[in-house]
Amino acid sequence: MPRALVVVDMQPTFCEGGDLPVEGGNALAQRIADFVAVHAANYDCIVTSQDWHIDPGTHFSDHPDFVDTWPPHGIAGTAEAELHPALADLHADITIHKGMYEAAYSAFEGEDAATKRPLLELLHDKGIDSLDIVGLALSHCVCETALDGVKYGYKVRVFTDLTEPISPELGELAVARMAEAGVELVSSHA
Repeated sequence: MPRALVVVDMQPTFCEGGDLPVEGGNALAQRIADFVAVHAANYDCIVTSQDWHIDPGTHFSDHPDFVDTWPPHGIAGTAEAELHPALADLHADITIHKGMYEAAYSAFEGEDAATKRPLLELLHDKGIDSLDIVGLALSHCVCETALDGVKYGYKVRVFTDLTEPISPELGELAVARMAEAGVELVSSHA
């Protein structure tokens, strides 16, 4: 069963010290790096996604509601938009940039930085039929990527120990949505 690991938005902008920090983000980056170091050979493809905002319109706001509008973050070309330094040794087969000119939560809404092709097309070309998803944030981009994965016919697992929500409450809502959609929520140690 050809499987891809999708590492969602593990960027300094979403970790402690960044513009939109998720508590535990820096430690999560290290846990993901450790997981990849041991398990990379189990995957036919490794994908990373990054918020890569150039001019995302109303996604940025000076008075954000933290639902549809947010403070500036993940600005293309800045150190905060790059992969977290803990993942410097991660060699992705596909690097997705999303949200250049509009809001984008799912990695399926972006395109490969090198080829400008969408993730769905690239996964199809590689014969992938299963996705393991990790990263930030469980309550937002991880959830939306997982839901899109199911929608497009993939068998999807989210490793709950390799993701963090923006808040426990939003994390619980996301877990319920994913479970209802058929996403398998498991530990990376299972």
